[in-house]
Amino acid sequence: MKKIFTIIISVIILITLVAQEKLNIFTNTGNEMIYPVSSIDSITFNSENTINIHKTDRSLLQYAISEIDSITFSEGPDTVFITYSGNSATVVNSLAGVGVEITKSDAHVVVNSTLTDNEVVYHVMGNSTNGSLKIYSEYKFNLSLAGVTLTNTTGPAINIQSGKKAEINIVTGTSNSLIDGSTYSTSTEDQKATLFSEGQLVFKGNGSLIVKSNSKHAICSDDYIQINNGNITVSGAEKDGIHANDYFSMTGGTLYIAASGDGIDCEAGYVSISGGSITIMSTTADVKGIASESSMTISGGLITMTISGNQSKGFKSKQAMSLTGGIINVTTSGGVVLKVSGSGYDPSYCTAFKSDTDIQISGAEITVISTGIAGKGLSANGNITIESGKVQVTTSGNGATYTNTSGVKDTYNSTCITVDGNLNILGGTVITSSSGSGSKGLSVDGVTIIGDGVQDPTVNITTTGARILVSGSGNNANYAESKAVKGDGAITINNGNITISSADDGIKSNTSVTINKGDISITKAVEGIEAPLITVNDGNIRISCSDDAFNATKGNGGESNDGSYLYLKGGYIVLNTTAGDGLDSNGNIVMSGGTVLVHGPQSQPEVPIDYNGTFNISGGLLVASGVNSNMTQSTSTTSGQYTVKATTSSTITANTIFRIQDASGNDIATFKPARNYSAVIISSPNLKTGTTYYIYTGGTYTGTVKDGLCTDGTYSGGTQKKSFTLSSKATTVSF
Repeated sequence: MKKIFTIIISVIILITLVAQEKLNIFTNTGNEMIYPVSSIDSITFNSENTINIHKTDRSLLQYAISEIDSITFSEGPDTVFITYSGNSATVVNSLAGVGVEITKSDAHVVVNSTLTDNEVVYHVMGNSTNGSLKIYSEYKFNLSLAGVTLTNTTGPAINIQSGKKAEINIVTGTSNSLIDGSTYSTSTEDQKATLFSEGQLVFKGNGSLIVKSNSKHAICSDDYIQINNGNITVSGAEKDGIHANDYFSMTGGTLYIAASGDGIDCEAGYVSISGGSITIMSTTADVKGIASESSMTISGGLITMTISGNQSKGFKSKQAMSLTGGIINVTTSGGVVLKVSGSGYDPSYCTAFKSDTDIQISGAEITVISTGIAGKGLSANGNITIESGKVQVTTSGNGATYTNTSGVKDTYNSTCITVDGNLNILGGTVITSSSGSGSKGLSVDGVTIIGDGVQDPTVNITTTGARILVSGSGNNANYAESKAVKGDGAITINNGNITISSADDGIKSNTSVTINKGDISITKAVEGIEAPLITVNDGNIRISCSDDAFNATKGNGGESNDGSYLYLKGGYIVLNTTAGDGLDSNGNIVMSGGTVLVHGPQSQPEVPIDYNGTFNISGGLLVASGVNSNMTQSTSTTSGQYTVKATTSSTITANTIFRIQDASGNDIATFKPARNYSAVIISSPNLKTGTTYYIYTGGTYTGTVKDGLCTDGTYSGGTQKKSFTLSSKATTVSF
């Protein structure tokens, strides 16, 4: 009697409370029954010691008071409990009769909710090796995974046939697993994945979820997928690891994907990643790590990707790719695939980053290691712009010859950065290294701009690969060489710190190279800088090469003037060439300012200065050393500034001082050539007509010696070799 009285008083008190939404009945055996208060008309007791719950739909629920432990009311969302156990499932449905109907067939549970204003929580736990959960809902809901291991041998483990948002709460501290069947039973409904939804999927919570698909995608939504938290592992998928339609977004959590298809694929919309950690392992040919049919934005997080399939892509977007933050590491080992096209083949490459339009980098830290044949680092059909952040690309795959779509023998090769449009390196750090045969550092079809005049980008380009014979032999051989910077369009360096070591050309443009400022060091190359038009306005430029340091040419060869130009208007330039010309133009050279020091070759027929047209100098300091050859040239007599070409029949040992001074002992130029020499060309604003000058060799210098040029010091101990008087703008002296 005391227990009956206590329960009656509790119910009376609780009914009087405001804003209570659920009635909770706890039994002595630990079961809980939950009913919405809105569904209860009244509660009565009878003489048989039972409590009677009269519902608004006129149904009656009866419980023996002796079986009841307690009765409480509570607020919050409505919760349905689904517990799997082997081949069966237990359901506690607090919304039965008021909009949520649940049917079961062994461990296969089907939820049908017609509620339009209640965000129901489906709390799922337990284990079944032959079970599933299908949900129909007319309103958004929450699916709480609280320690469930569910395998459906004939279809999806969880199939959400609702176009409304489903929040997937991976309950903190729980481990969950979902597996589908290797074949699916025939259905008129979509069942595209182990975890499938017609509507939006939003993941949260700090628990772990492992999903495996033996037949289709692992996780799929015909709307969008958003991961805010959770530790999600796709241990395997016959198709995509994660497949979304409208968009894929990740702000937090941990995601690991191993899939036979794409890692993450957005079928129609965009990809946005601002946080969390993503690891993708892909071994299949012609797939993508992360793919978007629209744009792709990565602004944070840690992404690690390993791609080993031929012609597969790490990141692939059909529209602009924006990499504004985060740490991204991509390793690729897949090779090239030749697709039959036209009169030959069209190569398709394994590429770390590929956009059908533009790639913009402003803050991301990117590392790419590519080992596959003709592997690519960054590739865009449009433009690539690097404003800040760090891009480091290493390729080691070899190139080879093939027949292109026009039926012409061609080559494919590894390239660190490939741009069909324009390349703009305005800030940040770019480091590339290519060791495969025929490989390239930067290859640009359009315009290349380095530096915005404000920031100082750091650019370090290295190529070491051997050249590839394309056709011919001997002097008629055509090779594909490993060039550091190759552009079909104009190349402009506004500022920055650029270091280049190349197996072939350092910088080559089919249009022009313009240097406005910056520190440029080409430490190794065959030809340093080559273009039909080369202009140096300012900058600190150092070139060490085995052939021509500056080569202005239209590529026609021969000794006639081809109309190319090399303009030297300012800056500090040091050219060191072992077996080529320092200043070479198949057309003309014009110098109006700056300092140019040439440590030329020590063997014929190469010379420090070589041009087919004219070399007019009107300002600046020019000092060039090399061999005494009938091909050794001075500047043109039409110049505005005087030049002396001094030659000797003897060879003077490297680092032996060569000096010209006037009758008062004033220094015109004092120079220590880096190699043996027998000819020196000097042009200076201090040279005057009608003045007597003296040539000295040997001796010592106590001042500053920089790049062979001696300044701000005292010269002594040399041997006077010749005195002469300037008689023309280009005077030749033998000593």
